[in-house]
Amino acid sequence: METFRTSEEEPQEDHIDQKEDKPSLLLSFHTEPKQEPLDCDSKAQCSLVGSEMTSVKRDNCSQTLGLNELKNEEEENIGAVMNHDEIPEMETFRTSEEEPQEDHLDIFESDEDAGGDSGPDDILNDDEEDLFDRIDRMEDKNREAGSEAGSEAGWFQDGSEDGWFEDGSEVGSEDGWFEDGSEDGWSEDGWSEDEAEDEAEDEAEDEAEDEAYSATPLQGTTPVSRRTCPQRLSGTTRSTRGHRRSRSARRSRSPHGPTPAVPPAQAWKSEKEQDVPPIVPRFFPARTPGVQPGASVQDSPLSLFKLYFSDSVVKTLCKNTNKMAKKNMAIGKKYKWTPLTPLYLFKFLGLAVYMAILKLPAISDYWRKNHMFSVPFPSSLMTRDSFRVIFWNIHMSDPAEDVINDAKKGTADYDMLFRLRPLMDDIKTACKAFYQPRQNLAIDERMVASKAKTGMTQYVKAKPTKWGFKLFVLADSSNGYTSDFTVYAGKSKFASGCGISFDSVVELMKPAFLGSGYHMYCDNFYTSPHLFRHLRSLKFGACGTIRQGRKGTPETKVNALTKKSPRGSLRWIRDGDLLFTKWMDVREVGMCSTIHAAFSGTTVQRKQKNKEGCWETFEIPIPTPIIEYNKYMGGVDLSDQLLKYYSVHHTTKRWYRTLFLHFMDIAITNSYILHKELCQTAQRQPMTHKVFVEQLAAELCGVTTCVVATPKKTGHTPVPTREPTDLSTRATAGRLRCEKCKKEGLKKDTPWKCNECGVPLCLIADRNCFHLWHS
Repeated sequence: METFRTSEEEPQEDHIDQKEDKPSLLLSFHTEPKQEPLDCDSKAQCSLVGSEMTSVKRDNCSQTLGLNELKNEEEENIGAVMNHDEIPEMETFRTSEEEPQEDHLDIFESDEDAGGDSGPDDILNDDEEDLFDRIDRMEDKNREAGSEAGSEAGWFQDGSEDGWFEDGSEVGSEDGWFEDGSEDGWSEDGWSEDEAEDEAEDEAEDEAEDEAYSATPLQGTTPVSRRTCPQRLSGTTRSTRGHRRSRSARRSRSPHGPTPAVPPAQAWKSEKEQDVPPIVPRFFPARTPGVQPGASVQDSPLSLFKLYFSDSVVKTLCKNTNKMAKKNMAIGKKYKWTPLTPLYLFKFLGLAVYMAILKLPAISDYWRKNHMFSVPFPSSLMTRDSFRVIFWNIHMSDPAEDVINDAKKGTADYDMLFRLRPLMDDIKTACKAFYQPRQNLAIDERMVASKAKTGMTQYVKAKPTKWGFKLFVLADSSNGYTSDFTVYAGKSKFASGCGISFDSVVELMKPAFLGSGYHMYCDNFYTSPHLFRHLRSLKFGACGTIRQGRKGTPETKVNALTKKSPRGSLRWIRDGDLLFTKWMDVREVGMCSTIHAAFSGTTVQRKQKNKEGCWETFEIPIPTPIIEYNKYMGGVDLSDQLLKYYSVHHTTKRWYRTLFLHFMDIAITNSYILHKELCQTAQRQPMTHKVFVEQLAAELCGVTTCVVATPKKTGHTPVPTREPTDLSTRATAGRLRCEKCKKEGLKKDTPWKCNECGVPLCLIADRNCFHLWHS
């Protein structure tokens, strides 16, 4: 006897294409010697026998049951039918207790699958042939309807596209269950409302059909409910219903017996459901957070500034600037150049800081004379041309090496930031060396205003400064200290393939410098599940806003927020260490975090107009990640704010000079933050930002902010030209030639002069030159 084949050995084909092959299944389970064909008196009996055979076939009995047991069961069932004593209650296969098996029309197998050799003439009469004709017509109709109709009516012959896979995992995406149940009518507690209505409607129709079917049984058969008989004779009617209720029909039935229902997808949860936060990595910084040894509270502003612009950095600047000036003069530039020294360069930097405090429209205005807006200090320090020449030639790299780098343009070895490297690397090293940030950090972009025609100039619409050079900045959220930064120079040749947002964060969050346990906050440009999982592997926590539809975010719509959700609605989903939250304020706000719980009971106040048109205050719940994000995300914004107050930035003709001035801004701002931290540790009152910058400008220029006051003048009054020492000569001592008389050609002397003007003038009754001079 041939054994039944599985789907892997031979795909099921042409179940009922040839009606002559149908009855041969009845003989496939007979033992030797071969019994006589059954004399079935009714169509219902044949249908029941065929149903039982098909049920055994679908249970893969050849693989799971012994052949002897299978034969015995079939002999008992067939014997019961042959004796016409009773029809046993047939076992139906259901996907759940509530839903019976429907519309499986392939109830007979071919001779090859059954292993028999009998033809239809052995057992069929005319009525039974009509039964099979009806079944064939129904099967042909389903086959012509295509893959979708086939999935509604029952199984597909190939079982691959719209039927069943062996694991049942992928078929749901096309025509059955989804593995997570999120996109195919599932809700948090089972079926959706539409599914429940469809089920109730189908149940009512089934009951009505049961009554009609039981009331008019076939001749010579026992009335059987359509629920207990999965193979219905009115196949055409069920097929029509199957097309109508497509959502219910999409739920496939397993050919291997009763299958437990697939659990619904992880739905969005509300604030009423408790969230278990992940285990946060222990905060273990590489150094003690705060100002590191090398700076003390007694340090002046100049001493703190020299932590970034050290003597070695200034000497390198002087050497490269002198080389650049020599090169420019060699190509025909005409100006007077005096070799630059570190002392004179500090005066140049001090004058640049002075201009940051006292803003004037143009550089030349600081040297304007005989004007009501004249400024006396710059001209007392250096001439206008000296300042201009230094600024024209200031250079951070060796000009000879610039030529070598420029020759590599267009190749992978070309460095667009080569002219910045010497100073930029020194500034970055100093930023990390003299301060260890606290636990909460912020990463964001910073724009340095410029419209230079370079490949690095960016346009960022959402920034206040839209055109300029873009820097990725890592800042301490507690005080705005710039811990590290990178200048964006276009697509990197060392890119990881995960995007610039991923690469920029990974480059700034270095465990060797920071340690472990830090919390990083960023905006939706950087946030992604892939980045946050990578940071988690480095023992860093992360939190940030996230864009809708970013790869790896939950796509389920079950219990999700909608546009009509009331203000304050909260939803969350946890995926391992990742927490996704959505909160409805004025608009929907999405967050992702690896360090927070979804909701801690915190509320915020909002104002809204009531029905009477009056404003009223009410409280709404707010997710914990949003509270912490608002608290710690402003580190870079605070740093930018401090930079803008007294910035040395102004328009230049060379792009690298713009970034040179920005590096000065970073050094000045970080120096002031160090001053505040040191004073806070020593419990001393720190200087204000303005006083600190003024003191720094004075120390760089080698002067003091205090100016000696000149004696107050009393006005135009006559005073003696000289105090007499001898009373006998007091009438003639110290007499000077009168300036008024001299202009008139007279030679007259006088002992009087003007106290305000210092001009000797006659003052006698008949010649009052003093009055005439001042009138």
